[in-house]
Amino acid sequence: MAHARPYVQGWFPEGRPHGALVISHGLAEHGGRYAALAADLNRAGWAVHAIDHAGHGHSAGRRADLGRMQRVVEDLAGVVRVARDNAPGLPVVLFGHSMGGLIALRCALEAGTELSGLVLSAPALDPGESAPRWRILLGRLLAKLAPGVGMLTLPAEAISRDPAVVEAYERDPLVFHGSIPVRTLVGMLGAMDEVRAAAASLDIPVLIQHGTADRLVPLEAVQGLYERIGQSARRTLITYPGLYHEIYNEPERAQVIADLLDWLASLSATSAN
Repeated sequence: MAHARPYVQGWFPEGRPHGALVISHGLAEHGGRYAALAADLNRAGWAVHAIDHAGHGHSAGRRADLGRMQRVVEDLAGVVRVARDNAPGLPVVLFGHSMGGLIALRCALEAGTELSGLVLSAPALDPGESAPRWRILLGRLLAKLAPGVGMLTLPAEAISRDPAVVEAYERDPLVFHGSIPVRTLVGMLGAMDEVRAAAASLDIPVLIQHGTADRLVPLEAVQGLYERIGQSARRTLITYPGLYHEIYNEPERAQVIADLLDWLASLSATSAN
């Protein structure tokens, strides 16, 4: 059976863009939740493309079931190629949040030469307290026997300190609110092992942004990644005291976005020289 093409949407600035940014969203959500961020990027002159990963948002598939991780990475790489073709000669940056950061890392490690930079927002690099060793072992067994079985439910209140953000998330019909299929979780665990092992080979500029009060992705894992790619001087880690998981949807989002835009501006200046 042919693989269904993922849903992709775009937001574009007036006139010629400074570059293109491709968004890889988090677990159980969808690319449309980044419309506000895209608007800020458009005002700064950046074109934005956002994918809905397999089983998410408008894309086909069992809800929150990624299927084969390699296929998901290839889908994202396809969007990067489209963005590059639509912005010839301009910087193309991959942006990934949470699970999307993990997928973006895998994609960048395979197709880094096609990218000018990588931005990671709370990338999922460690299962944290939600997955003790016994649960990981059980999950790997179930993934072979019953891959569609649900194993983890994401707590909505952990995404943001803004009640309006949490309410919108809970009411969003394109957000999956059920139990995440074990195949997705086990696929993510495998990808975590792969990116940790290969991180030292990442040779493009990287910006990592993370809230210190994030209960879904441990800050320690992100700091570990930062050290692994530490051979390059083109790395930046910015932490935000007290912010939850979705730093771009926190009350302090203006500062988070300003930091991103400053980093993108410096990237554009470097690319132009």
